[in-house]
Amino acid sequence: MVLPFPYGLGAALAIFIAFPLILRKRYMSKMRGYGGESGTGRGGFFGMGSSGGSSGVRYVCLVCNNKHKGGTCPRCGSKMQRADF
Repeated sequence: MVLPFPYGLGAALAIFIAFPLILRKRYMSKMRGYGGESGTGRGGFFGMGSSGGSSGVRYVCLVCNNKHKGGTCPRCGSKMQRADF
């Protein structure tokens, strides 16, 4: 409405293309990119929420709610589990 037809269309397209790119760049700079602290195994995209200083995946048994590493629960022997990051 502010600019005449060809200029307004170009400005609108530029805004709809540039705005998501700017938002993505700001978000990724807050997350410190995909790599983060390479080599430590704790930084980066997936390691931001890790707590306790433990590396690797821990599992929680769905039957007895025991946290463990490995395929079966050492407490009850169940194989039903979920990953706990």
